[in-house]
Amino acid sequence: MSQLDLDRYVPFFLSSIGNKLSRGASRLYLGKFGIGVNEWRLLANLKVRGIASAGAICEASGIDKAAASRAVGRLLELELVRAAGDPNDGRSRRLSMTEAGEALHDRIITVALERERALLTGLTASERDDLIELLRRLYANVELLDGQYS
Repeated sequence: MSQLDLDRYVPFFLSSIGNKLSRGASRLYLGKFGIGVNEWRLLANLKVRGIASAGAICEASGIDKAAASRAVGRLLELELVRAAGDPNDGRSRRLSMTEAGEALHDRIITVALERERALLTGLTASERDDLIELLRRLYANVELLDGQYS
C-alpha cells in the first residue's frame, strides 16, 4: 500500500502553511484589533475592489460561505462595512467599507505586511518573485481539480 511522503507532498505543505498562518493571524488580529482573519480577508478584498458581494470575495479567496456570512455579520455589527442591495441580483448585497473600516484596514495592513516579511525571511527578491509566480500557477491549477475527482 502506498503512503504519502509528507516531506514532498505539496498539498500538505500548502494547507499546513495556510492553517498555521490563519490561526496565528486570527489570534493576533482578534487580540489587537477585535476582528478575526476572515473579517480581515473581507476588509482586504474590499480595499482592493471597492465594492463587492460576499460571494465574489468567497470565490476569489476561497473563504467558506458560512464563515464569510458570519464575518460579514460581524463587520456590519461593528459598522466597518455597509451593505446595499445589488440591482443586478436581488439575492445579493453589495458590500463596501465605512470610514471606520478603512481606518481599521490601514492599521491592520502594517501588521499583515510585517507578518509576510517575516514569513519570507531568507528568500532573495528573485526567489520571492519566483515563489509568487509559482503560487499564481498553482492557484490557476486548483480550478482544474474542481469536479475532476468527485
